[in-house]
Amino acid sequence: MRLVLFDLDGTLLLTRRAGWEAMLEACEAVFGRRFRHERTRIDGNLDPLIWRGLCAENDVQEPETHHERFRRIYADRLAEKLADPARTRRLPGTLELVDALESDPAIVLGVLTGNYPETGAQKLIAAGFDPARFRVAAWGSDAESRPALLPIALERLRQRFGRELAAERVLVIGDTPWDVECAKTHGARCLAVATGRFDVATLAAAGADRALPDLSDTANCLAWITAQ
Repeated sequence: MRLVLFDLDGTLLLTRRAGWEAMLEACEAVFGRRFRHERTRIDGNLDPLIWRGLCAENDVQEPETHHERFRRIYADRLAEKLADPARTRRLPGTLELVDALESDPAIVLGVLTGNYPETGAQKLIAAGFDPARFRVAAWGSDAESRPALLPIALERLRQRFGRELAAERVLVIGDTPWDVECAKTHGARCLAVATGRFDVATLAAAGADRALPDLSDTANCLAWITAQ
């Protein structure tokens, strides 16, 4: 058995900053003012940590007391934006690779993402993916760091399939150095794609086992994934 974990934003899909816009609108709705956002990292980050970063940058005290309200409004605003089909783009080759991997009975598909589960599902649906195809999921609200999500994914696989799986049998597919870090922290492999903000050279230098411009060559990607 192998576990293949996909990141969402910048890896499977793009939403033309719909998520970021919805987050900032939710902050404004909760606090009645526009938030500064020059210092808060988005790429590769977890949604709850983005929230805390925005709160720190804007001098919000006790951000956790407002978190659930922010999360509800964020999901509502995101749904409004994703109702416009022009906002979401499925990235090249992603559906074809998911189809090919799903047809292999030795492979379990999953997601490992910084998104909340409800907003991650919205993005997947908007990009034409059935979230149920990804039978294991580790979400941004499940841990305090991205590397900590991989053991959660392995535990959920154990709970669902009754199988222990070594991290060496896991492949993380992502578009940032933080996806690479997540994989390499545990001895998992990483296939990095330059469909987000980072180029192939940067992702290779971060330690990716393979770095590609995109996932458009399904046969090549599949051969590499299953040969290891």
